[in-house]
Amino acid sequence: MRLVRCCQSDAGFRQQNEGEEVSKKQVIYLILFIAGTILPCSQLVPFLGEHGLDMQLFVQQLFANRISGFFGLDVVVSSVVFWVFVYSEGTRLKMRGLWIYIACNLLVGVSMGLPLFLMMRESKLDRPATTPAGAAAAAR
Repeated sequence: MRLVRCCQSDAGFRQQNEGEEVSKKQVIYLILFIAGTILPCSQLVPFLGEHGLDMQLFVQQLFANRISGFFGLDVVVSSVVFWVFVYSEGTRLKMRGLWIYIACNLLVGVSMGLPLFLMMRESKLDRPATTPAGAAAAAR
């Protein structure tokens, strides 16, 4: 699949060369990012419209029974694991803007932050590593 896409780089966003390919994983992560944003928001937005930012009611409804409590606690633990993963993997790969993925997680949830991080991580892994010797040769 040949697409022109934008990738995060040290200077913000750059347009990828037209000849470069987007991996199938990146397309899947993009679809999951979109679904992971729209589906949870389809439940949150009506709640906010009806009750506003009533955190007491939000938590009360989140833990209304054992099953919803199970899912709520699972998401909290998954979020903490996600934050650790973003920090450790993002630091290892020298990715910038790691706060964006945490913000997505806090605004919507793991379903938004994780696919976005994995998509950008895949982009970083697909890029050829630039070494000082390689950069010097490319500058000539």
